Amino acid sequence: MPSTSNSSATRLHQRPIHERIDALLALSRQHAEHFCSPDAWLARQRYLAQHPTSLLVMKCMDGRIHLPHATRTPLGIITPFRNLGGIFDLGWPYLGELLTDSVLAAAQQGRGTLMCITYHYSAGQPQRGCAGFGCDTAAARAHAYGIAEQAGSLFGKDHQQVYPLVCGFETDSDALVIHGKAGAVLDIRDWVGQPAEALAVRLAAVCPDMPDDIRRDLLPLLEGNLAHVTSLYGTARALDIEHREWVICIGRGFDFLHLPNTALIIGPYGPDLAEPIGTAADIIAANMRHGRIPDDGFMLLASTPYQHSGVDRARAELKSQFLSRFAAQVIGQRHPELASKMRPHTAVVHWPTRRLDLLQSNN
Repeated sequence: MPSTSNSSATRLHQRPIHERIDALLALSRQHAEHFCSPDAWLARQRYLAQHPTSLLVMKCMDGRIHLPHATRTPLGIITPFRNLGGIFDLGWPYLGELLTDSVLAAAQQGRGTLMCITYHYSAGQPQRGCAGFGCDTAAARAHAYGIAEQAGSLFGKDHQQVYPLVCGFETDSDALVIHGKAGAVLDIRDWVGQPAEALAVRLAAVCPDMPDDIRRDLLPLLEGNLAHVTSLYGTARALDIEHREWVICIGRGFDFLHLPNTALIIGPYGPDLAEPIGTAADIIAANMRHGRIPDDGFMLLASTPYQHSGVDRARAELKSQFLSRFAAQVIGQRHPELASKMRPHTAVVHWPTRRLDLLQSNN
């Protein structure tokens, strides 16, 4: 399996655009091969047998926020939902249907669901915070609490089947900040140098209403995050805490993109796709302007997953083609000069194997 280290992404982002795109597509092929391998399949089955809670994460499109990487969780375990600023409304029909289907599928298997509702911020420089909220951390956190309220209305306010957890992500350190009852907080940065075993006691105190099985399955993520944050202490992270994404992804099915700070990923989870696409283009343009990435081009990748051949795949192709055209139009209107550097690629993903098939591309 290719390296998922930050240094790998750092080296990649400095290369010419055609090499970056080739490397990313190669990564998708390697990911599919690994995902389908006997050892990876068995590892997922074993992990899910030991930690059966369904893990759903509502998060920003920001490429610096990569929870499998930051929690050292096997790929394919966490189901992400991404949008500008982590801004969601569970009343939006498509998003509500996806979430409900996921929760029902887990419940029918006897599994609970942990819904991590995230916001992100920078402790070092507020301007490195979330663009979707104008770097206003309080507003981002308040919105996360609003989503948690909606989740309670949708799935039950006792939180015994679906537990909505507001969770901060501090991008300077990659640390998780768990928000519990009555303002209680578990900040992973406070645990560096302390035994990971003590996290269980603190988590129970911070979230006393969390079901035992869900708490048990959250602990490996916190322990993995503690190990990750500890490993970063004392390292130079200037390139990792600043935006340096060079890919805009629109749609779903981007599991293979496990290099942090590489892509801005926008899911079709709200009525206004133009705003997050435009903001993503703003970030790419700023990255070029400030020399954080080469100005020779960026990749636009539209993707839709499908389960079966025939109509299911045909519908996925139409979705991806629409998303690609729509995104290109928005970028062209908002950043005409940037649009001339766009390298659009349209794809579908066979979800059972994670195989990405390109439909068309411009290099």
